[in-house]
Amino acid sequence: MEPTLTGLAERIDLIVAGTDTFFLLLGAILVLFMHAGFAFLEVGTVRHKNQVNALVKILTDFGASTLAYFFVGYQVAYATGFLVSADQMMAGNGFALVKFFFLVTFAAAIPAIISGGIAERGNFWPMMLANVSIVALIYPLFEGMIWNGNFGFQHWIESVTGSAFHDFAGSVVVHGMGGWLALVGIIFLGSRAGRVRNGTVISFAPSSIPFLALGAWILTVGWFGFNVMSAQAVEGISGLVAVNSLMAMVGGTLAALIVGKNDPGFIHNGPLAGLVAVCAGSDVFHPLGALATGLVAGGIFVWLFVWCSNQKNIDDVLGVWALHGVCGAWGGLACGIFGTDAFGGLGGVSFMAQLIGTITGVSIAVFGGLTVYGLISHTLGIRLSEEEEFDGADLSIHRIKANPES
Repeated sequence: MEPTLTGLAERIDLIVAGTDTFFLLLGAILVLFMHAGFAFLEVGTVRHKNQVNALVKILTDFGASTLAYFFVGYQVAYATGFLVSADQMMAGNGFALVKFFFLVTFAAAIPAIISGGIAERGNFWPMMLANVSIVALIYPLFEGMIWNGNFGFQHWIESVTGSAFHDFAGSVVVHGMGGWLALVGIIFLGSRAGRVRNGTVISFAPSSIPFLALGAWILTVGWFGFNVMSAQAVEGISGLVAVNSLMAMVGGTLAALIVGKNDPGFIHNGPLAGLVAVCAGSDVFHPLGALATGLVAGGIFVWLFVWCSNQKNIDDVLGVWALHGVCGAWGGLACGIFGTDAFGGLGGVSFMAQLIGTITGVSIAVFGGLTVYGLISHTLGIRLSEEEEFDGADLSIHRIKANPES
């Protein structure tokens, strides 16, 4: 009887390991699909002469980011790598490989976020080099501090505040990092040619609301893989994460509808603002807390986007600093408010821990961005020439228009 029970236990362990691997693989595929959302959101927002460039950047940046994270970034964050035999990699149904796949889709989101901010005037190869540096070194530095306990950072926060910094799905680790890095790149690049005329800031209209909306919907759907699958195991699946993500999405949408005065661009970015903000505390919020977090995020996005649109030196094409940077920081702080028992949350979080962690993430992003963009701008140059920008990145870089027959 004993050998039979032992064999059954081994079989159950194999089924559990395989189920966890498949669960995380589905999450990785959903987040990978989100990169199509990044692409079409940018395609619909930029002018027609830069649509091809938007599509190419997202795909090629993903490829370069994968290699940077595989060879360097994953080692920086988790002190482990894949320069071993395939047989060793296959331990536990290859779960470690699928975990890498899942996490690299997060890492590659950083260049995808930055792409929207520096659109229409960033020089292709230097900006790709910047992205590789960010994914290999800057992003995994903070990722490892928060999600792997590197340098004793989380232990220190817990000893000071009584709670560790809580960021379940990356409001600060991913989105905040990407948004604040983008802001530095945006400032280094300056405004697009023709945006400031006779001292007045001129707005450029989006090229395609349908493409913009398509990108927003792809991102929204994929986000439930981003958040729910961050549990990384079937036993960690939480209906609370799913419903909180839904409520924050709805809150962001309705806030953008009202504050944005029915503008379709704001409306389709509203759910993204709510989803960015809810990532950190989606596993501890009460649904009403998630709704409040999304409502505030939707309003923040619209207000900041309008404010940036009137600034001569902050030309954030897709509003990524507002959407990811500031709403991500808000999500980190909101976790320390609505995640507490006092607001119906599950508790185990503190506002001071969230404040320290959020400030640290923003600081690493800003100083990292100053280093990377500063070095590249003073050596290779990060902006297209005046003539290339006038012709558009599609013809200047890729030698083809989005609709060649026209």
